[in-house]
Amino acid sequence: MSASFTLSCPLPVTQHRTIVLGHGSGGRLTAQLVRELFLPAFDNPALRKLDDQAVLEIAPGRIALTTDSYVVTPLFFPGGDIGRLAVNGTVNDLAMSGARPLSLTAAFIIEEGLPLEDLQRVVQSMSQAAAEAGVAIVTGDTKVVNRGCADKLFVTTAGIGLVPDGVSISASNAQAGDAVIVSGPIGDHGITIWSCREGIDFASGLKSDTAPLHALVAAMISAGGADVHVLRDPTRGGLGTSLCEIAVSSAAGIELEAQAVPVRDEVKAACEILGMDPLFVANEGWLVAMVAERSAAAVLAAMREVPEGREACRIGRVVSDHAGMVLVKTEVGGSRILDVPFAEQLPRIC
Repeated sequence: MSASFTLSCPLPVTQHRTIVLGHGSGGRLTAQLVRELFLPAFDNPALRKLDDQAVLEIAPGRIALTTDSYVVTPLFFPGGDIGRLAVNGTVNDLAMSGARPLSLTAAFIIEEGLPLEDLQRVVQSMSQAAAEAGVAIVTGDTKVVNRGCADKLFVTTAGIGLVPDGVSISASNAQAGDAVIVSGPIGDHGITIWSCREGIDFASGLKSDTAPLHALVAAMISAGGADVHVLRDPTRGGLGTSLCEIAVSSAAGIELEAQAVPVRDEVKAACEILGMDPLFVANEGWLVAMVAERSAAAVLAAMREVPEGREACRIGRVVSDHAGMVLVKTEVGGSRILDVPFAEQLPRIC
């Protein structure tokens, strides 16, 4: 009579090609992930302590604080990925107050089974984006959820920045007579994401416009000072939603010249096929500004000297009429009221 035995190694497996639940347990695998992946990528004195918080030296003055979550699918796309999107998006949220970004935090919700190689790509991309923006990722967190309970990877970030004296920028500050300026063509990011999801190549070379905008904002403030009244990066909801929100917040009217709004031919063609309005397609690397007329030309010139603003142009003005509403003057000489859709045309784009 023969007996059968099941042999197992008493030592746990510590090398994995995919994320397992143990990576989020708080035990040895978690420590290994932090020590071998996150710390080398984001290394800085505050993070190196591996405390549950970062202690930062901040100069006296006002600070800006923001937080955001990123759930884009697919994780990787032409021009960027979820990691670069998270860093640039948080930097830009700070910059829209005029703040100089200082430090970020990053938390990862990882689905069991995610290839470790994909996580490494995202982390390295975040590291590169943070270095390019001149910010440090100083603390964070990692959680792992069961297979099927998330969509591969979610990233949550927070950021802190320093607001210069004399700067007061808000969506509630638009004033009649202000020029409406955009820093570049609209809709690139949203159409790029849609193309990747559907496997349709609308145009060779179209890619996400994700980019940090704090250097552009600094140039604008240097040229226009307190005359820079409003800044907004139109991500979800696009330019149209941002303009409607600004009009309501400022109790002012906005008149938009449709013909002046820059849209790439590839984006126009895709929107025509899909039945979308480019004004409501997401963006990730440009801003819309309301600037007092007396400083508009100087601000526009300063924007065009910065790579992120070289295609900047005027697209409208703020008026005292029809407060809280955006009026679009069409190419054929008519006009229409811009109304915010009930839902996103393209969900899960950032």
